[in-house]
Amino acid sequence: MEYSIKTVGMLTSGGDAPGMNAAVRAVTRAAICNGIRVKAIYRGYKGLIDGEVAEFSSQDVSGIIQRGGTIIKSARCPEFTTPEGRKQAYDTLVREGIDALIVIGGDGTFTGGRIFAQEFNVPVIGIPATIDNDLWGTDATIGYDTSLSTIMECVDKLRDTATSHERVFLVEVMGRDAGFLTLNAAIAGGCEAAIIPERATVMEQIEDAIGNGRRKSKNSSIVLVQEHAVEGGANAVAAMIEKEHPEYSTRVTILGHLQRGGSPTASDRILASRMGVAAIQALLDEQRNVMVGVQNEEIVLVPLSKAIHQKKDIKEDKWQAMLTLSI
Repeated sequence: MEYSIKTVGMLTSGGDAPGMNAAVRAVTRAAICNGIRVKAIYRGYKGLIDGEVAEFSSQDVSGIIQRGGTIIKSARCPEFTTPEGRKQAYDTLVREGIDALIVIGGDGTFTGGRIFAQEFNVPVIGIPATIDNDLWGTDATIGYDTSLSTIMECVDKLRDTATSHERVFLVEVMGRDAGFLTLNAAIAGGCEAAIIPERATVMEQIEDAIGNGRRKSKNSSIVLVQEHAVEGGANAVAAMIEKEHPEYSTRVTILGHLQRGGSPTASDRILASRMGVAAIQALLDEQRNVMVGVQNEEIVLVPLSKAIHQKKDIKEDKWQAMLTLSI
């Protein structure tokens, strides 16, 4: 069968991440530059099933590189997990004359794309866009740097209140099942502890970091809690502290969707632009069912199966740095 890509479809799926628009822009302009038509699929896999498709020109992506969110929208789509739903999605591709699909999102997005590719022999290229930075095979995902900066700014502001009132602040951070955001934000924000799924040492950290710090020179503490590290999140950790140390005055702040919003940083804009161009180049090179990643500042192509199924590890030196600097 002749491998020829004349029209590419693109969609954003799952949780939005700052920089998705920069990726949409890069995919569109790189495709057009190479003589490939681009069709945007609105609302992710739901839009693919429902036929919400529009052809994009360079003008359609003008002035969006600095915008957060995604102009082509995103939505959850339980129907795409069924064979019937995926068949409807494929019918849309055939009707629209789409030869390949570029999916911009995270683990769930890539899982759906991989199954779809296997069932219908459609070339699928993944662009990792998730604030969680939890995909194996890439040093960074689109949106992670912006979210990290947002958390750091919030922690800096909370520090003012924490020190004024001599309190322990528990700040709940997103991250799905990974602690990358929490740990790095704790280092950048000078926090006393980071409660993450990869290191289940809740009260030990509290005792070491908060207790030692208060015995020396600190009269306030900020602890970051990854949302799923402990059942009940930051509120549960606050309850543990109040039970063991009633002398501590605790307050809980849940950052929630603040972490997903805002204009993307320069780093995220550059990363998204590089990955968008690389996704089109991958199709031109007859690649399929791979994720575009970046390792040691070099663009790499990683099989979707590995990106999804292999676990990305927390760097031990970062963990030790956080513990060392929390005293």
